[in-house]
Amino acid sequence: MTELDPGDLLPSDRMRTQALEGEISQIHRGHQYAEEGDTFAIDGTTFEVTDVRERTLGDLTDEDARAEGMEDLEAYERLLERAHEDFEWDDESEVVRHRFERRE
Repeated sequence: MTELDPGDLLPSDRMRTQALEGEISQIHRGHQYAEEGDTFAIDGTTFEVTDVRERTLGDLTDEDARAEGMEDLEAYERLLERAHEDFEWDDESEVVRHRFERRE
């Protein structure tokens, strides 16, 4: 179990605020940034990574998008297109889901 820098897993201030407010509970990234049991702290609140799983973009659902603070999968796709230069959605692209929970 490792103590992570929250910016490594949640790369923007907006995402870290959303985690604190309970609006997001997972993030998909292009690479694995954590292992199950790792922890990170945001403003004194500790979170634990509870699940790390390899997936493809084609595996993602509206439920996944909502867990990442988006309205639905279509909105999530638009966000990725805005956030990443030259991004094109490919159902076969591999991603890693990192789920996390607040710890008291």
